[in-house]
Amino acid sequence: MSNNNNKGVMTDKGRETLERFKMESAHELGIDLKQGYNGDLTSREAGSIGGSMVKKMIDSYKQQ
Repeated sequence: MSNNNNKGVMTDKGRETLERFKMESAHELGIDLKQGYNGDLTSREAGSIGGSMVKKMIDSYKQQ
């Protein structure tokens, strides 16, 4: 069994990919998401973005 000391560490590429994915999900939901701070979003809007991302990730995994 290999010892993975990097478990939970996100690469720059992974971070960029998730950020792009988040922006795409927000756009599809009609939510104005800006780069950086988005404290003006309601909890419902922020939750919708996260929920959309999770749903897409699950759908993508099922298609593999």
